[in-house]
Amino acid sequence: MDNLLLIKNLNLKFKNEIIGFRHSIHQNPELSFKEYETSNFIEDTLKKYNINCSRITETGIVAVIEGKKAGKTIALRADIDALPIEEKNNLPFKSKNNGLMHACGHDIHTASLLGSALILNKIKEHFSGKIILIFQPAEEKIPGGAKALIEKGILEKYKPTAILAQHVQPDIASGKIGLRAGKYMASTDEIYLSVTGKGGHAAMPHELIDTVLISASIITGLQHIVSRKANASIPTVLSFGKIVANGATNIIPDNVEIEGTFRTMDEVWRKKALKLIEETAANIAKTMGGECKTRIMHGYPFLENNEALSEFVKEQSELFLGKKNVLPLDIRMTAEDFSYFAQKIPGVMYRIGVGGSSKNENSFPLHSAHFNPDETVLEFSSGLMAWNAIQFLETNPI
Repeated sequence: MDNLLLIKNLNLKFKNEIIGFRHSIHQNPELSFKEYETSNFIEDTLKKYNINCSRITETGIVAVIEGKKAGKTIALRADIDALPIEEKNNLPFKSKNNGLMHACGHDIHTASLLGSALILNKIKEHFSGKIILIFQPAEEKIPGGAKALIEKGILEKYKPTAILAQHVQPDIASGKIGLRAGKYMASTDEIYLSVTGKGGHAAMPHELIDTVLISASIITGLQHIVSRKANASIPTVLSFGKIVANGATNIIPDNVEIEGTFRTMDEVWRKKALKLIEETAANIAKTMGGECKTRIMHGYPFLENNEALSEFVKEQSELFLGKKNVLPLDIRMTAEDFSYFAQKIPGVMYRIGVGGSSKNENSFPLHSAHFNPDETVLEFSSGLMAWNAIQFLETNPI
């Protein structure tokens, strides 16, 4: 039996275990950098199947599966943290932790990688080289778990020559995947503006320095950075989602707090734009008699899928799933800390469909309290990762 059919059969053989992994993880979600029980579950599962693993950070786990002979090394990565969302699904394996939910599919990612571990461990006599499985904490929280693992020396210790990851996508039907070579996901920085003026009675604006009006002017003015300063060929987004002005209908507050996000796909422009945001906000406030202080929390770099590795994954995925089930993708302005890995070594993140067969089925987006991915994806997602990994070890794609 060839490796392709063997891996597909093993994925189906382990299907119930993999779905069980997902249910256990989904029921017990934990926030970024606090995934203690999740890590214990992963570790216990790997040890149960006699798979060598160790901790690299407090909640980060690395497993190693070695083939019959020495060879190349490839890494596979899954994120394990959940979100501060109260689940509104009525599932038998609904979250048991109030206010917490796996609403971004990390339970699927982790269960799938555990399934890949089971498959690869079964067929390790069929390949040469080494496969590193990274169960990474804290994808959802800046500065990100990937950065922490890299700083701990994971790449130097295990020396992978490439890394792969998969991410669920509800607008792709289960049974299909999506992939884009080159620039794919945006960088992300958090913008915090503090506007100070002179509050007082709203009926006497001539006696005040109106922080609310200044804030409105700043928000509007900053959009000119995107529309007039950004190169039209560089995707750029600046959005503000939180404004706190604790006044009233007839009260102008002394201070207004504004929070937003800046995203782009060019590191030189990113640095320049962040400086422009700070300078523009301060200048607008000053011309109106107030003051604006800016704090920027630098987040993840943009994600660029290695061109040669992307072509390899596309070809191998078409062999595994069929050509019609591998779709091209557009860029996304969402962000992923997998980008830290992809900036160090050739990397590819592809999307696995978890949408139902109709638009009304499993159609809630990521980060929704109703997000309910089609878990039939687990019938092939583990095998697909395992297949790409061993094919990488057996060929020379990059």
